[in-house]
Amino acid sequence: MDETDVEQVTLALLDAATDKDSEVQEQVRKSMLTLGKQQPDRVLAMCQDYLLKHPKLLVTHRVVILQTIELIVGCRIEEISYPRIKSIISLASDEMTRSKDVIPDWQQAASNILVAVGNKHINDIMEEILSKFQPGLLPHFFVVQTLANLSDSNVYGMVPFLNAILGTMLPMLNMAKQDNMKWVFSSALCHFSDSILEYLANLDKAPDPTVRKDTFSSEIYAAFDILFNNWLQSRESKLRLTVAEALGSMCHLMASDKLEEQIPKLIPAILSLYKKNNEHYVISKSLCQVLDASVNMGSRVLETQLDSLLFALHQQVSAPVDYSNPPTVKNHNEVLRCFSILANSFPDRLVMFVLQKLENSNERSRVGSLAVLRHLINSTTSTMEGKKLLILASIRQPMADHSNKVKKRVVQVISAMAHHGYLELEGGELLVRFIVQHCALHDTYKRGHRPTDPEEVTNEALRTMCDNTLHLLTTTVGQLADVLWPKLLYFLTPPQFSNATTPLCKSLIVLGNKKKNNQEPSFNIDFTQEVNLPSPQTLMVRLLVNAAFPFRDRGHGAPSLSLLQTLSNNIHPNTETFWEKEIPSLLSILEESTAESLDKKHWNEKLLKLLSKTLATIDDDKWVCQLAAEATRYLSTYNNAIEEKSFLYQCIGVTLQQCFNKEVVKKQLQEVLLTARHNDAVEREGVAMGVGLCANSHLEGTLAKLDEFGKSDAFKKSPSIFNLLKERNDVEVEKVKSTLILCYGQVALNAPPEKILNRIDQDILRSISKHFNTKDLTMKLSLIQSVGLIAKAISECVKKQGYVFSRKQELITVMLDFIKAEPADSMRTPVRHLVMTTCANLMPLDPALSENESFDLLKVCVNSVFSLPPETHTPEKTKEEDILDPKQRKALYKDTLAALQELLKSVLARDPTPDGLQSVFKHIESWLSSGQDHERERAVTATAHILAYYLDNLTVKNMVSFHNLGALLGRLSPRCSDPHPAVRTAAIDCIYTLLYIQLRYEGFSLDYKDDAVDSLLPLKDRLENPDHSVLYKACSDLTKVMSKRLPQQQLTTLVFMLFEGLVDSQTNCCRASSVILNTLLKNRGGGLQELVPEMLEVLHVRLQSITEEQVRVAAGQTVLILASQHLQIVVNTLVNQPLPFDSWTSEMWMALGADPIVANQIIEMVMEKIAIMAPYIDRKESMIRGGTTKVATNQPLAMTCGLKELLLNGQSQEPAVALFPRLFSCLTVRLGASVGVSAPKDNNTKHAASVHVAGVAADALRILLARAQLDEVMKRLDEDKAWDLIKEPNTHITGVTLLARAMSKHAGPRLPSIVECLCPSLNNIYECQRVTVTAFFSELLNHHVVTELMLIDVLMNNMMERISDPCCTVRMLSVRGLGNIAEGSPEKVNKYAKELLAAMSSGMEEKDDPGKLITLEAMSGLSKVLLYLDKKNVHLLVVYIFMKIKPFLESENDEIRCASIHLMGNLSKFGSGEPVFKDQIHNVLVSLLLHLVDPNPQVVKACKFAMRVCAPVVGSEQITTMFQNHLHEDKSLHYGEFINDLTKYLIQDFPGMLNFYHISVIQFFKSNWPEVRAGAAMFIGFLLGNLPEEHLSHLNMGTITKGLVMLLQDPDPVVRVKAAEAMGHFH
Repeated sequence: MDETDVEQVTLALLDAATDKDSEVQEQVRKSMLTLGKQQPDRVLAMCQDYLLKHPKLLVTHRVVILQTIELIVGCRIEEISYPRIKSIISLASDEMTRSKDVIPDWQQAASNILVAVGNKHINDIMEEILSKFQPGLLPHFFVVQTLANLSDSNVYGMVPFLNAILGTMLPMLNMAKQDNMKWVFSSALCHFSDSILEYLANLDKAPDPTVRKDTFSSEIYAAFDILFNNWLQSRESKLRLTVAEALGSMCHLMASDKLEEQIPKLIPAILSLYKKNNEHYVISKSLCQVLDASVNMGSRVLETQLDSLLFALHQQVSAPVDYSNPPTVKNHNEVLRCFSILANSFPDRLVMFVLQKLENSNERSRVGSLAVLRHLINSTTSTMEGKKLLILASIRQPMADHSNKVKKRVVQVISAMAHHGYLELEGGELLVRFIVQHCALHDTYKRGHRPTDPEEVTNEALRTMCDNTLHLLTTTVGQLADVLWPKLLYFLTPPQFSNATTPLCKSLIVLGNKKKNNQEPSFNIDFTQEVNLPSPQTLMVRLLVNAAFPFRDRGHGAPSLSLLQTLSNNIHPNTETFWEKEIPSLLSILEESTAESLDKKHWNEKLLKLLSKTLATIDDDKWVCQLAAEATRYLSTYNNAIEEKSFLYQCIGVTLQQCFNKEVVKKQLQEVLLTARHNDAVEREGVAMGVGLCANSHLEGTLAKLDEFGKSDAFKKSPSIFNLLKERNDVEVEKVKSTLILCYGQVALNAPPEKILNRIDQDILRSISKHFNTKDLTMKLSLIQSVGLIAKAISECVKKQGYVFSRKQELITVMLDFIKAEPADSMRTPVRHLVMTTCANLMPLDPALSENESFDLLKVCVNSVFSLPPETHTPEKTKEEDILDPKQRKALYKDTLAALQELLKSVLARDPTPDGLQSVFKHIESWLSSGQDHERERAVTATAHILAYYLDNLTVKNMVSFHNLGALLGRLSPRCSDPHPAVRTAAIDCIYTLLYIQLRYEGFSLDYKDDAVDSLLPLKDRLENPDHSVLYKACSDLTKVMSKRLPQQQLTTLVFMLFEGLVDSQTNCCRASSVILNTLLKNRGGGLQELVPEMLEVLHVRLQSITEEQVRVAAGQTVLILASQHLQIVVNTLVNQPLPFDSWTSEMWMALGADPIVANQIIEMVMEKIAIMAPYIDRKESMIRGGTTKVATNQPLAMTCGLKELLLNGQSQEPAVALFPRLFSCLTVRLGASVGVSAPKDNNTKHAASVHVAGVAADALRILLARAQLDEVMKRLDEDKAWDLIKEPNTHITGVTLLARAMSKHAGPRLPSIVECLCPSLNNIYECQRVTVTAFFSELLNHHVVTELMLIDVLMNNMMERISDPCCTVRMLSVRGLGNIAEGSPEKVNKYAKELLAAMSSGMEEKDDPGKLITLEAMSGLSKVLLYLDKKNVHLLVVYIFMKIKPFLESENDEIRCASIHLMGNLSKFGSGEPVFKDQIHNVLVSLLLHLVDPNPQVVKACKFAMRVCAPVVGSEQITTMFQNHLHEDKSLHYGEFINDLTKYLIQDFPGMLNFYHISVIQFFKSNWPEVRAGAAMFIGFLLGNLPEEHLSHLNMGTITKGLVMLLQDPDPVVRVKAAEAMGHFH
């Protein structure tokens, strides 16, 4: 390769080095580096020349070139000739020092070259640099900087020079006046010192092992003197810091006596820097080095500096550390290192200092002191050994600090102390308490809030830290086991530690199990010795109560139970085996549950059962009595956790059951009743449950105690002057009474059944009935609950013995009075729900209620519940009561409605007959047609429940008739269409149940299943969908079932009721009534002929005022009956309706399709009319503009609309199939004549009619296909979105093509008759219809089915005729059709060879072809046909066609490029073996290769195809294989690798054609597509990169170079990148 070419290219790259695009810059550098690595000397020379010739070059540009030189030198230092090295040294030296001013980027780049060369040629470098480092002259800034960097990068090479350098440098220091010079000298001295220290530390590897520290001492000291005495006082902080850093490094090299002399001045000077500078890390590092050097040489004077040192260091260590800012972290660590160095020399002074500082209450100061203390405990263990007790005493003060930041540090210190044996000492337990206390912290923030101060330590963070610390101490510090066990048990019971329960239990379990498994005697706890610990009884109670609320306090349930099991032996020896069996199963329940999913009631029962069995297993009355006493004493600790307290009451009840000492039982009951806080509802309930449980074993004693308590002072109203107090006391007394009332109820429920019945009247009711007239809500609720519990208790007992409950009616009356006193318009209390539950519990008890009593009960309860506002309604806030939150309100409503249903069932249960049912239903009936959704819903739901209950409990003894069936059905069946979904489904349930009740009365057995009735259940799902047609169908199915099952004598009632239903409050139900009536009438609708005119009129009027779908449908059916008798009249009437048809006209048309005979007559009539009437007229747009619009004619359009609606009816299938070919053709041609046609203006209406003329025809056609069951055709067309395409003028042809394609594939047998019907339209005067049919036929030829059906000749002849059609589009479609024969019937291609080739050739030369569409079709068609033509038919035309195609290869039109490339590929097989053809292929190969990166993906695919099929013709096996392996349409191609390999093969196999190739490629440097230009640059690059020397002569390097240099200035950065990359191959 010619020198000049490489140089031109390098030059171009050097010019482009500061391209504005960063990727281009990057590539230019890469290419320069590549060229430089290949030919280092030459490229370095070019770079040098460039710099010399352009002295005025921009600095940024010079920098890039210097950086390139540095990179080349860095990686090729061994290969660069010595003369070149010398000249580079002088160039860099010159560039670095040319400007006296400091220009950092430029001079740094030059300096870096010198450092890079210095790694090998240190002597030459030093010779050059030292020439610019002359005694008595101040050197250039970067000369000094370079020396500093060299000492870093080549320690062993530089240290031998340092003595001399230092000698020359010392006098210069006094000459330096500028800060930047002082800075660079200081920095150099720092680097030199570090290098010398490194050299001395590795003498074994050093070239001169005789070097010693004192070699440098005097020079270093002299420099130290100047830096310290003169420069350290500079005003410039950057300089001060660098000087300080240098002083730190120099200390280690100074003679000991000199250093000792300087210490009293040096340390204060460094400390003073802290105030003057913000960056403290450098100062601390320097200080650390000074201290280290001082301690190493055993300085005596250091102690004199101690006070000021400690003061300053403490200030530093107290500064906040920002972990996102590394210098502050580094500074903190350096300062701690200083403390360590001092601690080793002055342990006592240091510890005293830190402990004194701890007393300072300033937060930062404390945090700092604690950090030092922790560091010292961990790092200087031996020094701290004797000071442990002192430290333990001093840590107490910061423990009392309120700041979480301080506490966090305290925890860290405690953790360090624990690991070093402090906690076993006296006072260690306080530290443990501190940790536990903070495990119990509560959250700082509500969920979702975040702290604003990033340094803040939240309670959560501190708590987590303490949890982890406690866990760590338990598991990793073995010697702590006896400190923590059993002391930690103390913290389990006080309430202030409750949030720490989980971590405490976990630690205790670990400790206990370890001791137990190792059989250590200390596992057994002597509770008499350990006076501070809670007793076993208290521990057991506490852990049980924890377990009852397992997900509170950070999930303490499971750990509490596990700990209980671990402690079993210590609680009581008898529990061990029992708990081992019981507790694991409880734990596994918790594992599978969440706070939401756990059934709390069931869980609490399990725990109480565990307690009861445990006490039985312990079997020690004294122990149990103590448990009862302690548990009662322990109650007050739960005053802030009422639910837990309530459970504890139950535990006390269970314990008293097992307690045999009557006195203890009495005493504890008295204690419970006296100390309870009766104001709280939960606590009242808890007390009552506890007392009730106790009564299970001690009925007499409990009743006696309750009686005594009822008479005690607690109930005396204390007289008081102040009304205020009196009122307060009233409240108290009512609450205490409430507790007592609840206790009686619970006693009744829990007492043994055999003992309780005779106590109910005399003891229990006597005690509570005196409160029946109360106005107090709390007492009311307690009374209602209590009476309910008593009723429950009685019904349990009654199962075993008869009993007449004489006070039943009296209790019910009291209960109803409570309900009547409630406000009617809102529900704020559970009174209704509780009263109805209680009444339902009372109903089964004898004696039965009288009719009037029963009536009152139902009336009050039903009206009181149904009339409530809807659950979502928010009541007005009143003064005395707060509004319930939505969740509470929802629960209250749900419970109340459920209670009402239970009550209705309990009333029905007393009289389960049709009359009994009626007596309940009459209370609900009037609510069924309420105007309020929620009231109807409540009524129907209640009805459904009572009917279901009636059916379940029905026993038909004698033949009673179910005489209310008709009335009930009439009331309920219209509700099946209620607007409210819940009402609809409940109504179906009602009817289903009613019909089954009827079947039972007719004598069918219980297990009889009636298919008709069962078919109602699936209706429920359909009714969920409010769609009218669905409701219609459901109602009519329902009616069929009803009429089938309804006895004759009930029909009248039903119909009568349905008429009443028409004036229902809900329009939906009027609609349902009409549908049900219609269905009934359909069965008997024979005699309506005379009424036809009137009915039409009625329908006409009614339909305009009714919008309901079902009513419309019903009307449609009537129309159908009329049409079967008066077809012509009905059709004429409907056709003349205004367009577009309104929905009810459409509905009527649709109804006409329901009868095949009627439908057939209408379709025939419509087809005949459409065929003979003009589809549209041309109307002038306006007088001024000229031009015409196509406007549809009215009658054919109306008929098409009608036909569409008619076909929508599924019943029209039979006529649609029978007339399919004619109807299909008729609609297809109609569609062709409708595209782009606008609807006629309607004179009556002001606005333009909104009919989409083509859309109507397309819809009709689509529906026809569905009726003909051509599902596959439909599916295909929907997937392809063909219907949208076929309606619009610009996509109509595509739509028709898709239609023909789908018909060919999925409806072949129907085609012959369709083709026959369509042929006449090809000669139609309407061009649009010719286009549609030609498009249809053209696509048919694409499918083999036409040959199978022997349609090929007909279609081909039609296409040939259309070739000369006056319409351009028809001609284009006919050429397409001819090409399609190759796809559809390839075996016929040669039969029509002559005609095909002639047609295609003339198509490629078509003159009247505005969008080149015919040309495109001709090329695509020829491509297809060629695949099947015999060689003899084409042979002579190959080159002729090839020449015709070539100009299209570079066409701007993507599709034409694509088609021409495809065609070229298909031609290849006809040219194989022809030298002429091979030349043609080589002619276009470059074009194809470059279009592989064409911006159009379809062109890329075409290129891959063409190159793959042409591969065998190219004449190179390697290239053939490569094309066939890599060029697959669907696979991606790595273009770079591909072209790289290809150029290698071209060079091997066609060296003679290289000249032709590279000239062809260069022509593409001017292509319009940047992708192609970039591809051409790559091609040339790889060609050069792979070219052996001997072939270079084939290439015109001058042109290539020129071309690439031009591309390097291309506007597109991608092209510039590729040009730069190609230049990298010039070597």
